[in-house]
Amino acid sequence: MGSFFGQVFRVATFGESHGGGVGVVVDGCPPHLPLAETDIQVDLDRRRPGQSAIVTPRQESDRCEILSGVFEGKTLGTPIALLVRNQDARSQDYQEMATKFRPSHADATYQAKYGIRNWQGGGRASARETIGRVAAGAIAKKILHQVAHTEVLAYVQRVRNLEAQIDIGTVTAAQIEANILRCPDAAVAAQAIAEIEQARREGNSLGGVVECVIRSVPVGLGDPVFEKLEAELARAMMSLPASKGFEVGSGFAGTYLTGREHNDEFYLEGDRLRTRTNRSGGIQGGISNGEDIVFRVAFKPTATILQPQNTVSVAGEETTLRARGRHDPCVLPRAVPMVEAMAALVLCDRYLYQQTVRVLG
Repeated sequence: MGSFFGQVFRVATFGESHGGGVGVVVDGCPPHLPLAETDIQVDLDRRRPGQSAIVTPRQESDRCEILSGVFEGKTLGTPIALLVRNQDARSQDYQEMATKFRPSHADATYQAKYGIRNWQGGGRASARETIGRVAAGAIAKKILHQVAHTEVLAYVQRVRNLEAQIDIGTVTAAQIEANILRCPDAAVAAQAIAEIEQARREGNSLGGVVECVIRSVPVGLGDPVFEKLEAELARAMMSLPASKGFEVGSGFAGTYLTGREHNDEFYLEGDRLRTRTNRSGGIQGGISNGEDIVFRVAFKPTATILQPQNTVSVAGEETTLRARGRHDPCVLPRAVPMVEAMAALVLCDRYLYQQTVRVLG
C-alpha cells in the first residue's frame, strides 16, 4: 500500500493531521548505530509548524519518542518505532470542509477513492504526515554520514519569480539556516519573505523550487532500467505534498544545448574517474558516478487559502468555500527538510541494497 517506502531500508508512516499522533516504523536499519531522540529532533524542529512568521502558526513541539529498536543508545537491527503526538489540533476550524471540497486539494479524490475521508485538517493528506519521513530521514542521514561522509543539503532556490544565485559547490548548512526562508541568497531571501508575508495578509499563497545537492555519494548506487537512481529520487520527491515537478542535473535547461555542449567529459584525478562538468547531476545510466547529485523539486502554492473560491459540496451542489484554519502561505521553508529526508531515504536504501551485490572478477 501507499504508506510504505524502500526495499532494504523500509519505512511505513502512520497517523492523521488531527489524530492522536503521527510517526513512522523503520525496518532494515543496521544494528550498532548510535541513535538518540536528539539526533532526530534537529530535523523535526526544522520541519515543525510555528517556527517563523512565514509558516503556519499551529503550535506543535513535535517532540520525538523512540518506542522500540534502540537499546543503551544503539540500534538493535530490529524495527524502530518513532512517535510524535499531536497537541494543538483545532478540528472545529475544518467543519465546513466536511461538506465542501477544497479546490486543488485531496478532498474530492479521497472521497471518490474511499467513500470516506478525515476532513479534519486534511487527515492523511496533510503535510503533517511528513513528520514520519523526516524522522526516518534523520536516521538515514546518520547511516550515510557514517559509511561515506555523505552530506545532504537542500535549500529554497526560487519563490515565485524570485530566483536565488547559489554556488552549489560551496553552499553550507549554516548559510541555509541563516534566514527563516532557508535560502542562502540573503538579498533574494529578504525580497521573497516580504512577498510571502504579503500573500499571507491577503489570504493567498506562493510556490517555488527547492534545490538539493548531495556530496560524497558512493559510486554505483542505482540500477539500470526501472530502478535508476534518478527515477527513485523522482518517485520520492513527487510523493511529497504539494510537489509538482522534478528535474536532475541540467534538467529541462539541458534541452537547449547540443550533445557536444551537454556531455560531461571524463578526466583522471589520481586514480579516480571524474567529470569536468556535472550536467548529469551525479547520475549516469541511472547509477551514481561519485560526483555531487543535484536536483530540483517544484512546489505549487499551498492549496488551502483564506479567500472565497467556487467549489462543489459532497452532496453535489455548486457552492463557495472560504477556508479557515492555520496554513502555510508558502510550503518551501518547511519543504527543505522534507526534501533532504526523502533524498537520504533513497540513498540509504540504495546503499544498503548495493551491499547485497557481489561482483565477480
